[in-house]
Amino acid sequence: MKKITLLLLFVSATISYAQNTGSVSGKLIDKEYNNEPLAFANVLIKGTTTGTTSDFDGLYTFENLNAGEYTLIFSFVGYETQEIPVTIIAGKITEVNVPMGASAASLDEVVITTTTKRESETALLLEQKKAVVIKESIGAERLSKIGVSDAASATTKISGVTKSEGSGDIYIRGLGDRYLSTTMNGLPIPSDDVNNKNINLNLFSTNMIENVGISKTYTTSSYADQTSGNVDITSKGYSKKGASINLNSGYNINVLGLDGSFKRSVATEDVTLGFHKKEYALVDLITRQSWDPLKEKNTGNYGISLSGAQKFNVLGKELKVFVAGSHSKTHQYQEGIFRSYRSNILDNEFTDTESFNTKTNTTGYVNLGLKLNDNHKLKISSLSVNTSNDNVYEQGRNGEGYVFDQDPQEDGAFVRDQNFKQTILLVNQIEGDHNITENNKLTWAAGYNYVLAQEPNRIRNEANILDANTVQYAHVGDFQQRKSNQKIEDTEYNAYINDAISFGTLDEDENHPFKLNFGADYRQKDRVFSSLFIGVRARGFQVPSIDQFSQTFTADNFDNGLVLRERDADRYEADLNIMAGYANLDFHFGAKFSGNAGVRFERDELNVLWDVANFVGRVGSIKKEYSELYPSLNLKYELNEKHAVRFASSLTQTLPEFKELAPFEYVSPTGRVTSGDPNLEKSDVFNADLKYEFFPSKGQLFSATAFYKDIKRPINLAQTRGSSGIFQYSNTGEKATVFGVELEARLGLIKNEDEEHILDFNTNITKMWFNQDLLEEFQYKNVTESDLQGASDLILNSSLSYNSQTKKEFNATLTGNYSSDKVFALGSPEDFSNSAVLYNDEIIEKGFFTLDLVVSKMLTEKLQLKLVGRNLLNPDIQQKQLIRDINTSVETNKVVLSYKKGAQLNLSLKYDF
Repeated sequence: MKKITLLLLFVSATISYAQNTGSVSGKLIDKEYNNEPLAFANVLIKGTTTGTTSDFDGLYTFENLNAGEYTLIFSFVGYETQEIPVTIIAGKITEVNVPMGASAASLDEVVITTTTKRESETALLLEQKKAVVIKESIGAERLSKIGVSDAASATTKISGVTKSEGSGDIYIRGLGDRYLSTTMNGLPIPSDDVNNKNINLNLFSTNMIENVGISKTYTTSSYADQTSGNVDITSKGYSKKGASINLNSGYNINVLGLDGSFKRSVATEDVTLGFHKKEYALVDLITRQSWDPLKEKNTGNYGISLSGAQKFNVLGKELKVFVAGSHSKTHQYQEGIFRSYRSNILDNEFTDTESFNTKTNTTGYVNLGLKLNDNHKLKISSLSVNTSNDNVYEQGRNGEGYVFDQDPQEDGAFVRDQNFKQTILLVNQIEGDHNITENNKLTWAAGYNYVLAQEPNRIRNEANILDANTVQYAHVGDFQQRKSNQKIEDTEYNAYINDAISFGTLDEDENHPFKLNFGADYRQKDRVFSSLFIGVRARGFQVPSIDQFSQTFTADNFDNGLVLRERDADRYEADLNIMAGYANLDFHFGAKFSGNAGVRFERDELNVLWDVANFVGRVGSIKKEYSELYPSLNLKYELNEKHAVRFASSLTQTLPEFKELAPFEYVSPTGRVTSGDPNLEKSDVFNADLKYEFFPSKGQLFSATAFYKDIKRPINLAQTRGSSGIFQYSNTGEKATVFGVELEARLGLIKNEDEEHILDFNTNITKMWFNQDLLEEFQYKNVTESDLQGASDLILNSSLSYNSQTKKEFNATLTGNYSSDKVFALGSPEDFSNSAVLYNDEIIEKGFFTLDLVVSKMLTEKLQLKLVGRNLLNPDIQQKQLIRDINTSVETNKVVLSYKKGAQLNLSLKYDF
């Protein structure tokens, strides 16, 4: 209760950043000289001393202007001076293009357009206020203020969203990876990891993100596979001419205490700038490459990011270009404990687990915007990512490790797992925007995605420390000393087309009361997966220490007792084919009542073919076809200009992912084994939301939402019965329900003399209640109901932000996040007839609180200094399990996994050209 009280006190004393400014920019052309750009013309804001001059391309810009009415004065020697009134709208960019000549331009020659500045907090709040559907977004401006570096962290600043520190998965309203979907610019993007349905959002650095939006309710223009919501990353395009460079450096405090003993895997010898090139075949790596990890000397974190934007005239057409790139490297060290139990009997125990992790991430992004004319525009986006994750995991170095029934002995067990993972990701998209007529707008997009994810040389050793000078290899099986490789190749084509027709008598705001949207979606995703093990039977072989394994695996020893064991490669091929058509109607009845109603027909086909060692007969296949109608209804009633009530209801689904269907067994570094289930079926979901919104002033919000979900055939990760003791994805019940309440507040607390907010507040609280019935095979000790796997029932996100509102701006933001206990994996009985005693109880990931601090200062108009501290409290992340004493029948809560990530401090410099 003390912890909850402290959390609530923190929530009541923290805030967020909001901005109430807009921008004006444009281009001056020379009417007297063939409409060439007019450079060095003067542009002044009337009644002020604020002015600028146009550049070589005739471009000018005024930023951070308070919303309101202004008059711009354009002048040039020998040309007619012009005064043009302009309205600045908060969060929007007003474009004023002016032809200059010996005589003043006529009114119809001056082009004034206003576009949404979808990076700003205020603009996104205005978009949220006007939208018919329930959607929340966070823009690049706020991400910069709070020091967020990637899309994954960005999502956690939105109400009802949290990220699991144990798995890295995103949870929306308590529902995890399989229940949500991820898109970029409205098109699906594939996963980079066999263990996930959605791509790792850490791959998307904020220098190429305009905003991150989460739709928590469904509309029929989207794919139906999104029970908890959809995360859409809107990538950046041209907004203004310029360039920037950002340099950063820092340390993880856990790494600082290692005194030069940080480890990296042997595979990194074949890595250059995050790219791995294998020198030998896997079987040859047994003797031609070391088995012992290497030492890493430079363990500081660093990063560099660049971006730039420019406009061009190509054959009389306007071409806007935005490019961005980044490279970063981080080091992390964790130590803790690991235990596992089978039927309440200790199976493994290690009190000194260590994990040395090095990550690199290199991205390149290009966005091209081509304006054919005022009615036809094209946009091309291309993103390339190369990320690597090197991990050396050890447990049992202290000689106190224990593995049940291990040979040559149970005590003194030691495990080392070295694994280098590389992912190459390509996302290519083209979008079209066409005004066919004044009342008919056609939009379309197509994408090609490619992912190559590989573990080229994973090395695992299991041994026993017999005494201070003797280590003997464990030899229960033939693959406890092994090298393996794994490769996933995904190819995807996707597209959509939407035609919007507005009709009906114009209202007083010149808007049509109805808009009919109809369109189609197409998606084809193919995966090829392979995994090969080369093991060594080393029965009776000994070495002086656990750091000298390479002495064993020599050509001479293979002639004198070592036996090479090769298993047939595990493979599976899978494809997902989706075709859908939809229609929905936007409607407005008067100024207060509006909504959207529609229906979608979607056909989904899943095919998986496998050849894996752990499946009886090795070979098998499945085909699943689903054809359903998915309706949606979104209603909005505006009580007045500041208050609105929303209601949404829909039917959606949760499709099984390839890794949840294919029976391939993946072994984690700790030894936990996870497998798919070919008998898995999709979940059908009914959704309902009721939301109240209050916008007291620009950039401020109060909202309250109640939501309900009814899930048929819920999918959960659960422990399985039998001797293997694996974790498996299963339909664990016939029905599950979720009921929740979200509360959110964004407001300014303190203003300066100019009525600008200098202290802001942002907080959101989500409380949920989960329940699912359990099928008989998951019932034990009379437990017939359970929470949903991966779901926290309490989520708190809060921040307190100070902005000096001066020319050389100073910002400070303190952000806190809390998520309560969640089920990591459901339990199961080992023996139905004795399920009151012989069972594996559910594993619970304990809740924890995180705290981040970001402080930044503009040293000059173009140079910014920023200090970022993440995970400052460095909480102990734990998984616990109730264990029953077989003699006393008393249950005790045992820690089965524990570690600390370490606080991370970072200092950066950013310069805008």
